[in-house]
Amino acid sequence: MSPIRAAVLPAVGAPLEITDIELPEPGPGQVRVRLAAAGVCHSDLSLSNGTMRVPVPAVLGHEGAGTVVSVGEGVTHLAPGDGVVLNWAPSCGTCHPCSLGEVWLCADALTGAGNVHARTQDGTELHPGLNVAAFAEETVVAARCVLPVPDGVPLADAALLGCAVLTGWGAVHHSARVREGETVAVFGVGGVGLATLQAARIAGASTIVAVDVSPEKEALARAAGATEYLVASATTAKDVRRLTGGHGVDAAVECVGRAVTIRTAWESTRRGGRTTVVGIGGKDQQVTFNALEIFHWGRTLAGCVYGNSNPAVDLPVLAEHIRAGRFDLGSLVTERITLDGIPGAFDNMLAGKGGRALVVFP
Repeated sequence: MSPIRAAVLPAVGAPLEITDIELPEPGPGQVRVRLAAAGVCHSDLSLSNGTMRVPVPAVLGHEGAGTVVSVGEGVTHLAPGDGVVLNWAPSCGTCHPCSLGEVWLCADALTGAGNVHARTQDGTELHPGLNVAAFAEETVVAARCVLPVPDGVPLADAALLGCAVLTGWGAVHHSARVREGETVAVFGVGGVGLATLQAARIAGASTIVAVDVSPEKEALARAAGATEYLVASATTAKDVRRLTGGHGVDAAVECVGRAVTIRTAWESTRRGGRTTVVGIGGKDQQVTFNALEIFHWGRTLAGCVYGNSNPAVDLPVLAEHIRAGRFDLGSLVTERITLDGIPGAFDNMLAGKGGRALVVFP
């Protein structure tokens, strides 16, 4: 084992500890990756506060990209020096959802989170938060947890493909199925929201309304493709309808995970429209509907896991948009930090500040 620097969650609700850990060499079917960058996602915050449950103590981080350092026995499709994107939710290919082609719902995708990933220097066992433990200088993952970095995509920026971009892209193209000329509202202008706005623009949406609690995010939203910007208020749904001829948008995408925002997104959607929920909320966030309104409005309300994406299929499509200049990865990033900056990035997320914070490794 060799010591590397990592961000460790010692217990649910405890502060992150930036410390040295002992990382083993890759075993059979595994790959060791030196991280170039890792995005700080709201899901990492949800893991730290217990909204999402994984074994702890754990090395967090699930959105990353880097370079293969070494491979274990039986790994023949990867070699040292290869640039890779980490895939935190690899599909097994054999469970019931996978057999239906719904690989984003794979029943075994997160089984690796229960493994022993590394140890602290006093011998405490550590788990990989969402399989890939990207908040570290290096990580060891199953070979199926990595995908080649597409040609023409900078390695550090490629980290964003591992969660935010796939999620936002898929929410628009796979879940909401936005068609050219339709109207869209995006609730929450963080990393995923910014990716969603870009995806809606690429889909050819006519009116794209961005909604956030922070007025400071308007410039970010408009640069990503928003044609209208609203600061969230008690009248948001009415304001969205006013901007769309009184009807509401064809598709609303909620990227926050709060009951009030989900309800507002629903009310902002036209009769017969689609409301997609990307945000991860806690069990205490109860959303209520009455039976009459469900019948009357004829809307579709759908959850969206990982953008309902198949990374192996979607990454090449996204890469083409990136190379052509239609999708700008760098514009999602509002802060480039070191491992020590992750707690501050969590604070900014809680305060509704900025887009994506990106941990960049030397």
